[in-house]
Amino acid sequence: MVCIYCGQGTSVSNSRLQKKRNQVWRRRHCKTCASDFTTLEKPDFLTALSVHHNNAYKAFSRDKLFLGIHDSLKHRKTALSDATALTDTIIGLLYPKIKDSSIDVAQVVMATSQTLHRFDKSAASHYDAYHPVDR
Repeated sequence: MVCIYCGQGTSVSNSRLQKKRNQVWRRRHCKTCASDFTTLEKPDFLTALSVHHNNAYKAFSRDKLFLGIHDSLKHRKTALSDATALTDTIIGLLYPKIKDSSIDVAQVVMATSQTLHRFDKSAASHYDAYHPVDR
């Protein structure tokens, strides 16, 4: 990776895997300008993951998942931060279920519904009403 300040090559001085968010935190050092900066590396879901629904495949959209969760949580004062955290949690739960870089939409809806039921029952009821899946 190149330095964000001078554009020269950098080296990694510290690296930690963040399992819950499926990302890697890295501390980088530039030998040219001696600056240090932090990067977070995570997968690009638009190119790496597809969702199977009605015999068709579509690109996974983190934003679509987030909006569905946020809409269900709009009765809460902390809807934005809660929806952000829950979206990351649900994506973390989905990783083991991914096969051949795709996942069935029913698995996404089921994981979201179960997570919302543990977090806020009224939000889960709202989500279930708009996202029915044969259970």
